[in-house]
Amino acid sequence: MTLQDAMSPIQEQIRWFNWYALAFIIPITIIVAALLAWSIYRFRESRNQVASRTSHNTLIEVVWTVAPVIILLFLAIPSFQLLTAQYNPPSEPELTVKATGYQWYWGYEYQPVATSAEAQAEPVSFESYPLLDEDRDGVGKQDKGAYPHLLAVDNEMVVPVDTVIRLLSTSADVIHAFAMPSMGVKVDAVPGRINEAWFEAQREGIFYGQCSELCGQAHYNMPIAIRVVSKEQFASWYAAASQDLEDANAQLTAGIDSASAIAVAGR
Repeated sequence: MTLQDAMSPIQEQIRWFNWYALAFIIPITIIVAALLAWSIYRFRESRNQVASRTSHNTLIEVVWTVAPVIILLFLAIPSFQLLTAQYNPPSEPELTVKATGYQWYWGYEYQPVATSAEAQAEPVSFESYPLLDEDRDGVGKQDKGAYPHLLAVDNEMVVPVDTVIRLLSTSADVIHAFAMPSMGVKVDAVPGRINEAWFEAQREGIFYGQCSELCGQAHYNMPIAIRVVSKEQFASWYAAASQDLEDANAQLTAGIDSASAIAVAGR
């Protein structure tokens, strides 16, 4: 019935604008429907044997010209403000991730980040494939509540919480679209072009999206999964992933599951 819960500042603004726009749309729809019903009743043939020859009404024409202009101004100003915010992060991004769409999976490439004051980590890049049911046991993702059918992947994009992330989107074959509704992100992935967006996750967890551009027969199963972790967990994962991605993911999942178990036990 409504948009997904906001997990980023941009999505909060999108949700606000959604309700703001509906505050105009709903009354207008009701008024127009009421006018149509009244006109059908009041000017039906049985009550108007002789049709009116009125050609114009200056007051009405002024009202129905000025009123829409004013309404559109009230919609356009916050709309352009939101559009500007979507392409202008509040601060310099601390992490850049390039997402490349393929038929029908995603590839992620991280801009190298420093894992300590002395060292610069190796670049991290990997592919993220839809998780098949027969592969769940091998990667420890049997829980379909946490890893839903047609949304779970073998390797999630891992990002730190409360961090401005620059997302670069492109494609290696046909047009795709990187969409993560809870983060307020929806950007086309076009062959030969790089489109830019940003997001800042405000809560840890796994969040799901999908390719939102029809891209072929397996378009229905081209999910996007972003795992948001603490900054300390991300630094540890990144350092390990530059050497062994599978082991880094296993350690990260084990650490998160252990922390969740402790939290539940102490609740």
